[in-house]
Amino acid sequence: MGEPLPAIRRTVLYSGTVQGVGFRYTTERVAARFSVSGWVRNLPDGRVELVVEGEPGELDRLVAAVDRAMYGYIRGREVREAPATGECAGFGIRH
Repeated sequence: MGEPLPAIRRTVLYSGTVQGVGFRYTTERVAARFSVSGWVRNLPDGRVELVVEGEPGELDRLVAAVDRAMYGYIRGREVREAPATGECAGFGIRH
């Protein structure tokens, strides 16, 4: 195995029926299984924002797991990547 890739920050904006269905709590539980840090929160426009930092492959697996867990509620997602900031310790829900 090679060296782990540098951490990145991924912001995922989910749209669909993603508020009022346990999306944030499900995402928090799913994220606990991965080596990531960040947060999830509802946005005023009805979307859910997931901001997560970690190794790219770990982020891929987390997003895929969230997609599976919330299948049927997600209608779209917008993804942006940036360098990791290291500002988060752990993963939680922001209000």
